[in-house]
Amino acid sequence: TRLLLICTLFIPTDILRTVAMVQDSQYPFPTVDVPDHAHYTIGSVILVIGITGMVGNFLVMYAFCKSRSLRTPSNMFIINLAITDFLMCITQTPIFFITSMHKRWIFGEKGCELYAFCGALFGMCSMITLMVIAVDRYFVITRPLASIGKMSHKRALIILVIAWLYTMCWSLPPFFGWSAYVPEGLLTSCTWDYMTFTPSVRAYTMLLFVFVFFIPLFVIMYCYFCIFRAIRNTTSAVGKISAEGGTTKDSIKKFHRMKSEWKMAKVALIVILLYVISWSPYSCVALTAFAGYADMLTPYMNSVPAVIAKASAIHNPIIYAITHPKYRSALAKYIPCLGVLLCVPRRDRFTSSSFMSTRRSTITSQSSEIRHTSKTRLSSVSDSESGLTDTEADLSSATSRSASRQVSYDIRKELTDYRQSSSLKVKAKGQNSGGFDRNCSQSPLEPGLNRTTCAYISVSENPHYNACHKTHISLS
Repeated sequence: TRLLLICTLFIPTDILRTVAMVQDSQYPFPTVDVPDHAHYTIGSVILVIGITGMVGNFLVMYAFCKSRSLRTPSNMFIINLAITDFLMCITQTPIFFITSMHKRWIFGEKGCELYAFCGALFGMCSMITLMVIAVDRYFVITRPLASIGKMSHKRALIILVIAWLYTMCWSLPPFFGWSAYVPEGLLTSCTWDYMTFTPSVRAYTMLLFVFVFFIPLFVIMYCYFCIFRAIRNTTSAVGKISAEGGTTKDSIKKFHRMKSEWKMAKVALIVILLYVISWSPYSCVALTAFAGYADMLTPYMNSVPAVIAKASAIHNPIIYAITHPKYRSALAKYIPCLGVLLCVPRRDRFTSSSFMSTRRSTITSQSSEIRHTSKTRLSSVSDSESGLTDTEADLSSATSRSASRQVSYDIRKELTDYRQSSSLKVKAKGQNSGGFDRNCSQSPLEPGLNRTTCAYISVSENPHYNACHKTHISLS
């Protein structure tokens, strides 16, 4: 007794308070001593993960908010995923790092509950958001006609609100006595109590896994199975039609559209797979304790899976930085230094802005009706003026670039002939841009021509030819 009294006098009161909290709450976690370097290693890893996740997800949100072409209803789900990952890093990383440096939990019981609540809320919301992304890809690819116009920004927002409310319902019960939020592993982080072998705790753990992990995972697997099947059927159908020599323009267009949608679906699939892989070790640990084998789990076995699960927050920005061309171009446009780091070609960094400025400087519309028509037919010139989906914009942009190159080639060819004649007539056909009839002459304008716009073309280096020849373009 005297020895305990003497030890009590020399032990700081905050340590005694922490030990009392652990003993009074009867936490079932192991309290064995671990080397200091274990705490420091986990804290350092968490710090790297947190900083990477915060910066990366912030860039995702910034790029999607700045680029109008990326702000589609479907991409709202990706933005929400970046938001949940960003909040996960903000709320978990600083606290986990500080407690790891102190080698114990220092924020009290309420801090433990709030920390665990944020981790559960944002982690579960990420899983539900991934399920929503898979369902959205399913309808876009397998039922393209039925999905046209169905998903609006308002409906996407409603779906996201429902997802947040759903995860909120599963995050709040520990505050009201159904299970609890307690320290875990090395006692430097907190989560819901999955170690206590009581009917109430086991019921909450099982329902949580069924409705937040297994059901969304089953839905994701089913959606991508249907997507694989639709892609395979469409590919075989187009191949059969091509073999018979009866390939139609509509079938080819549908095939290319589905192929482009599949590229986006593969990006989402990679994100989902990495997320599931990140949370699987943590799920295995929780299910092991649920089965009654909690005594087999060591502090390391509890802490390491938690760190891996929190690392899921960095997958989203890394994958999109590597595989999403529009995201890469948007980052390169608004943050040029990142364009160099991401190895984005210089022409892709300024394609939309330079092409748009050239179009505005060389083509001046004289009628609001004609301007509306020209914007409709040249909708792929700028993402900001396009009402198409990401895939349609890509296909339209490729066609527009091809048409513009053809027009440029024809103009150069016939300008050569202009040196030998007194007039120039250029006819250029654009696949999406419509027909262009250009008539250039030194004589006054002929009233019979339909002149809606006027552009100035430099004919050659000879000043005689550079004397402001007018080319009249008819947008029919």
